[in-house]
Amino acid sequence: MSEPRHTPLYAHHVALGARMVDFAGFAMPVQYSSILEEHAAVRERAGLFDVSHMGQIHLSGAAALATLERLLTCPVASL
Repeated sequence: MSEPRHTPLYAHHVALGARMVDFAGFAMPVQYSSILEEHAAVRERAGLFDVSHMGQIHLSGAAALATLERLLTCPVASL
């Protein structure tokens, strides 16, 4: 069995003390503290879910950049 792949946020999850598990071939955080603590944090502030393991797309052609600029919330040309 091979090692799970890492998402771009993997190092941050580990640095924050996440308990990592294999999920669909990726090392993903399942918990940082207690369920109640995490539930309260999301309800009172905000939560973030790392979706970078959920798929990839490849765009090409003359309209690729313009399409990405329209679809995404950050300016792709500056990346």
